[in-house]
Amino acid sequence: MLLKTFGWSFAVTALGLVAAVFYGGWTGFGIVAILSILEISVSFDNAVVNAGILKKMNAFWQKTFLTIGVLIAVFGMRLVFPVVIVAISAKIGPIEAVQLALDDKDKYQQLVTDAHPSIAAFGGMFLLMIFLDFIFEEREIKWLGWLERPLAKLGKVDMLSVCIALIVLLVTAMTFATNAHQHGGIHVDKGETVLIAGVAGLITYLIVGGLSGYFENKLEEEEEREQEAEEEAKRSGKKVPAVVMAGKAAFFLFLYLEVLDASFSFDGVIGAFAITNDIVLMALGLGIGAMYVRSLTVYLVRQGTLDDYVYLEHGAHYAIGALAVILLITIQYEIHEVITGLVGIVLIAWSFFSSVRRNRRLAAAEGQDMDANEKAEVSSGV
Repeated sequence: MLLKTFGWSFAVTALGLVAAVFYGGWTGFGIVAILSILEISVSFDNAVVNAGILKKMNAFWQKTFLTIGVLIAVFGMRLVFPVVIVAISAKIGPIEAVQLALDDKDKYQQLVTDAHPSIAAFGGMFLLMIFLDFIFEEREIKWLGWLERPLAKLGKVDMLSVCIALIVLLVTAMTFATNAHQHGGIHVDKGETVLIAGVAGLITYLIVGGLSGYFENKLEEEEEREQEAEEEAKRSGKKVPAVVMAGKAAFFLFLYLEVLDASFSFDGVIGAFAITNDIVLMALGLGIGAMYVRSLTVYLVRQGTLDDYVYLEHGAHYAIGALAVILLITIQYEIHEVITGLVGIVLIAWSFFSSVRRNRRLAAAEGQDMDANEKAEVSSGV
């Protein structure tokens, strides 16, 4: 099972490290290995959240996520995305941006750094919406009950998460517009850039999330109809109609996963520049890490880990909220990527051990009930 799920990741790791040695020697090998570990540690919470969505898909779409999705993640976000950022920010063509990345790596890194406020605002708002929609939703299982119960009640107010996200974005944009005059280190239009990018992130979330939710609801309705048709078919012997909405629902969930991965990868791509500004080594290292994140996602789904450790999804969403805040803070202040990774790992580890304690309590309570039933049976002479 482990080899089947992680086999491609092991293969990509071997090929990537060999390519790194041929390209950059043992120094390149070390850089790619470090970047791989960085990506896995920073994106572990991504795997947990992805698993919660992927378990709603069938085997075909899970395979698609591991194949086509990986191509989008590795070549799209880890290689093409930084080049596109440079092309847009420097107002040059994509080919010129690639040449710049290969010939003048320091200038390339500076252009990506200059584009960071818009990247952070877009990704921060997208992730913030995911977190807000999670904590404002009424759910049967609660991890931090003292916090989640009142928030779930507040969540009954329509569009509350959107309002809060817009308030956060306005405060962020106004703060940096003000700081432009006070400190002089930031251009006056930085607040406008943050505002536009943040609104774009919010719109992207609403469109993709709304479409995936719409077709997911359609899928549930069709499944109910299919069950009714199956019951009718058993009585009458008629052929059961197919579920026609499953493909569309799975497609938009897949699209949602890809946008989610893109938002998660922002910090990894930007943080990678602290280690190297070579786009080849960066693509190799982050690509290997992205492959493991996907394999881990599928592993969590197939093992039913989220069902066994019910607080993991909570911890991952709190990590998303923390990452959203960190991204917005990095518009003005530098935060080391190690801190970003540790915050997510700590929250998920905390939720995992909370789940373990919950399982032990339930097992102990079930054992006590069984003992009580056995005693009752003995006393009654059964």
